[in-house]
Formats: sequence, C-alpha cells, structure tokens
Amino acid sequence: MASIKLGLLFLLPNLLLLYTPAHSSDKEEESVLKGINSFRQTQNLPTLNKVKKANCLADEIAEEIEDEPCENVNQFYPSTRTGAASSANIPNLQKHVDKCDIDINTTTDGVILPVCVSKLEPTVVLSNYTHSDRYARFLNNSRFTGVGLGSEDDWMVLVLTTNTSSGTFSASHAAAATSGIIKHAVSMDFMFFALLFLLLL
Repeated sequence: MASIKLGLLFLLPNLLLLYTPAHSSDKEEESVLKGINSFRQTQNLPTLNKVKKANCLADEIAEEIEDEPCENVNQFYPSTRTGAASSANIPNLQKHVDKCDIDINTTTDGVILPVCVSKLEPTVVLSNYTHSDRYARFLNNSRFTGVGLGSEDDWMVLVLTTNTSSGTFSASHAAAATSGIIKHAVSMDFMFFALLFLLLL
C-alpha cells in the first residue's frame, strides 16, 4: 500500500500538467464555430477544421485588444493575400506571430477577423460573422479550410487559414524540430514515471 502511495506521489505532478480546465469563453467559441460551420454547409462549403497555431494567434490577438472599446472594431480591418502579419492593423502582431511559432511565409493567405459584441452573446457574434459583408465574404470562400478562435471580454477573434503553403500558419522548420524534441522529452518523462510507478507496486 505504501508503494502505491509513493508511486502516485511521483505520478501526480505529471497528471496535473495534462489537466486543463474549460473556460466559459471556450463554450462561446465552440458555439460560434458550430454556427459558422452550419452556415458554410448551407453554402455547400466544407467545414472549417481547427488549426492549433491559428488558435494560438487568435488567443494572443484577443488578449492584445481586449481593453479596446467596441467602437474601435473598424480599425482592425480584415487582411488577406498581403500578409496577415502586416496588414490587419493589430498592435504587436509580429510579436504574437513569433510567440505562436508561425513562419511569416505561411500566413500571407490567412485572414484575421475580430468582432466586438457585449458579453460575447454567441448568436450576435455569429450574426456579425455571417450577415456582414465585412466578414461573410471570407466565410463564403472555399479556399479557407482551417480556423482558430480566441476571445477576451467583449472581443472574439477568428483566424482563417488555407491548405496552401502560403496560408497554413505552420511553424518554421526550426520551430517544428524544437516542438518535436519537447514532445519527445515529455513523453519520455511520462513513461519514466509510469515505469517507476509499476516498479514500486
């Protein structure tokens, strides 16, 4: 019995690292994404799949602009083809691109779409995206296949990606290699503690 307790003591920190509590904004984002994909299906377009790095960028941008008043939404104009990291008028955008390990060459076909709605009421946010020419023209475009969503306070940010080399929001080769090494190290760490746990039984 003592060996089981000791094994659990070693294993607990790693298990806690795997647990991430859900936030209420996650539910709002999921609701909006479902609505957007339903909208696209009515247009005979494929559903948008989540892209991890686009999600990271959307989160970073939402955090950057969360204190902006909703009246300023028009200053963050959609960007596409000319480089998401250079033309969306988002403050510190290059810093966020770097933080999310995105290769700037893979963002030129991406688009960043921020909206501001009081309390992020999902139906109103969805209506902003699907019934406004400002945003709907992008959601009606079949070349966008991936999505990232982030939200803070009254702001939601939608980042659309393509499956082309210039719109995937992928990492640079160096960043991808580093990510692989880190994943391998975490996997080995977990296996070590699992083995230790079995040996202590």
